[in-house]
Amino acid sequence: MPKLLSLRLSESYYLKAIVGLIQLVRVPNLILLVVTQYFTRIFLIGANTSWKHEIFDINFFLLVLSTVIIACAGYIINDYYDIKIDTINKPDKVVIGRIFRRRVAMAAHTVLNVIGVGIGFYLSKYIFLINCLAAVWLWFYSNRLKRLPFFGNFSIAALTALSIFEVDIYFMRFNPHIYVFGIFALFISLIREIIKDMEDIKGDMRFGCKTLPIVLGIRKTKIIIYFFLALLIITITGYANYTHNSAMKYYCLLMSIPTVYFIYRIYFADTKREYHFLSMYCKLIMLSGAIIMIFL
Repeated sequence: MPKLLSLRLSESYYLKAIVGLIQLVRVPNLILLVVTQYFTRIFLIGANTSWKHEIFDINFFLLVLSTVIIACAGYIINDYYDIKIDTINKPDKVVIGRIFRRRVAMAAHTVLNVIGVGIGFYLSKYIFLINCLAAVWLWFYSNRLKRLPFFGNFSIAALTALSIFEVDIYFMRFNPHIYVFGIFALFISLIREIIKDMEDIKGDMRFGCKTLPIVLGIRKTKIIIYFFLALLIITITGYANYTHNSAMKYYCLLMSIPTVYFIYRIYFADTKREYHFLSMYCKLIMLSGAIIMIFL
């Protein structure tokens, strides 16, 4: 019986560790990152070879892998610094300090960054520099920038766009479609990060963070979101008209209803649950942006 009990406890711990790891590194976000980079490679960069060659290109796989690894390191260090805040904002999702020890998390962050930067060094000097920048920027964001108004939001949005730009930088194609989608990712991610600050305002306020909702208030923060949403619509619509791309025009038309619905929901939103819904809604819009690449 003692051995059986010990075995069950061990299985329970490993199950919790696996679930905790999935929560810690935000696996759905990583999947979206992988899909976006591969879609950028296949449908925007394009190649004279077959899809099979593009999908199984080992060097591009390493590029995506390095991006994912550095993103994982960023999520870990973010949760490492936010243990107290997350205990208030999302107590059921706190992993570091409960399932994984703090020193284990810090060691994992360091090892992952070294691996990600090392892969970048193997691929090219440009990817090496981008990976170094991303690793340092994510640490600085977690340690300081995320507690400042707008700078933290812009940091994550810029790094999201950079994950798209680096595909073009690696292949040196300078495809204008990629930079438009990068701007699209920048604005959507920026809007989502601001909404997440509105969702987490209670814990952020208690620990002295100076996010936009705390500094300006919810009403003015919503006005800022409307402003960036308008810039996004102008950018995408303007590019669709400039290039006479029918797929982009249809996308703008199809997105008009979800956009109006988003504006309606955020105007009346005033609870943590509603802000969380809007945050997930932004993620679906980002996914739709990746899917439209197929039709270009």
